[in-house]
Amino acid sequence: MQPTDASRTPTHLIDAAVRLGLLFMLAWFSAKVFSPFLGLMVWAMVLAIALYPLNERIARSLGCSGGRAATLMVLFMVLLLGTPTVLLGISFVEHLMNIHQGMTAGTLAVPPPREGVEGWPVIGPKVYAAWSAASDNLQAFVAQNQEHLRELTRNAVGAVGGAMTTVLSFIAAFIVAGIMMAYAQPGASSTNRIFTRICGPKVGAELHELSVLTVRSVAIGVVGVAFIQAILLGIGFLVAGIPAAGILAVAVLFLGIAQVPAALVVVPVVAWIWVAGDGSTVLNIVVSIYLIIAGLADNVLKPLLLGRGLTVPMPIILIGALGGMVGAGLVGLFVGAVILAVSYQLFMAWVNEGQPDSGGGESAAP
Repeated sequence: MQPTDASRTPTHLIDAAVRLGLLFMLAWFSAKVFSPFLGLMVWAMVLAIALYPLNERIARSLGCSGGRAATLMVLFMVLLLGTPTVLLGISFVEHLMNIHQGMTAGTLAVPPPREGVEGWPVIGPKVYAAWSAASDNLQAFVAQNQEHLRELTRNAVGAVGGAMTTVLSFIAAFIVAGIMMAYAQPGASSTNRIFTRICGPKVGAELHELSVLTVRSVAIGVVGVAFIQAILLGIGFLVAGIPAAGILAVAVLFLGIAQVPAALVVVPVVAWIWVAGDGSTVLNIVVSIYLIIAGLADNVLKPLLLGRGLTVPMPIILIGALGGMVGAGLVGLFVGAVILAVSYQLFMAWVNEGQPDSGGGESAAP
């Protein structure tokens, strides 16, 4: 006697529930195992996508394969970043040991500050006073500020350790990115098949291309523009003789990535040039005009580079990059832009479904 449909239905539902439960458990355990490497792999993918055109140009210039070009690029970056990091770490540890030994033996001496220190913007007088007190009587200064010095030392060691960890993580991500670039064609084919499987042949291919172009657009339009602006302003700071010109240039770089106007640095610097600078009036005028123009350069470069070649409006890319960075740090700059660009493209595809093609007018970049 054959079982009826009514008696078979609960069994089928139980089988389906068991299969779905096993799939869910497998996916959950896989995510759990992969989670420690998620940040590294995301960074590696971003670097591989952004640097792949450069890798192709190097391969064509040297007449070698993409894998060898990627190997050369990785070796260069490891030497460029790894060697200074190791040397700085060794030097920092040796410096701390020398300071500790000098304080223990009572032979540590602090040289008196230069007069120019007092003229540093904002922090100059306080730094000069503390430095002078330490130079006059180091033991009394340490005893008076023991808690502050202990906290400062702890923060400094933590900052240096965090910076070295970040650099080493970046080097590891670059090595993984080099492997991805060496196998770029199979990787791109697999990724395209995933997009096609999820979204269909036409939309999947478009979204795959959009994701790649968005990462490169953000790399050029946000990070690239911020780097160019930091270089231009750094040159101006050096010419004007601004104290800590390199630190100010790095501050401009981070402000540019965060889409904060460089005027926050440029305006105080221009004011310092006229109040405390040693240059002539003509030099001050020329440097001030140069710094103002360089500080406004992102307003010209960003619209030209950000969103270039994309069918997504530039404000969508910019909002996604900023929101991603606020929520997930620097890597969110790229991930957020990709997510918002893909979401926008899917939404516009749904809106335009069944309508005649108007040449992409609604989704074209302004």
